[in-house]
Amino acid sequence: MPDIVCFTGENPECDVTGCDILLDGDFRTSFVREPAALKHYPALVLNADYRPLSYYPLSLWPWQEAIKAAVLDRVQIIAEYDHVVRSQRAEFRIPSVVVLKDYVKPQKRVAFTRFNLFLRDEFCCQYCGAKGDLTFDHVVPRSRGGVTSWENVVAACSPCNLKKANKSLKHSGLHLNRVPRAPNAEEMQAHGRRFPPNHLHESWMDFLYWDAELDA
Repeated sequence: MPDIVCFTGENPECDVTGCDILLDGDFRTSFVREPAALKHYPALVLNADYRPLSYYPLSLWPWQEAIKAAVLDRVQIIAEYDHVVRSQRAEFRIPSVVVLKDYVKPQKRVAFTRFNLFLRDEFCCQYCGAKGDLTFDHVVPRSRGGVTSWENVVAACSPCNLKKANKSLKHSGLHLNRVPRAPNAEEMQAHGRRFPPNHLHESWMDFLYWDAELDA
């Protein structure tokens, strides 16, 4: 028999349709960056083409949002956990995979943010390749007229950042592993597939696997 889960965690008589969740705004793209923050029974959110809305962060909703979206007929439930939740008027199996009924056109422009820059650089120093203690460095220092842009900012470890200081690349003795540039959405999705969350439910695997490129 499936486990029974209270909708609020305390009150088994709570009302699913009255739950205060994040579906009143842009419900289709409001997923969280850290899957650990979802705690229990996250739902993988697929676009209408059955591809994840995002790989990193992986497009996940708390189960409360997934149920609310299903009640509002905004998503179709594709797979479920072996757990149920009860309200005063209904009983629901907790969704593990949902697909949007309306297709969300992927954004072509990648926002220039701290997180996206780290993702572009695959979370490693662009001078030495180190993966820990990362910060940012202006290739052309701001004191020398350098701007804050995709083409002039890279992830750098603290030792390399201190070594370079406000010197040019030539005078610092450092070398870039690759020339920085603005990434496109497809490249960011590809980078995201290399950094899966620690927990991947078995019901998600088909949708994540089939979107990966086949080896030659």
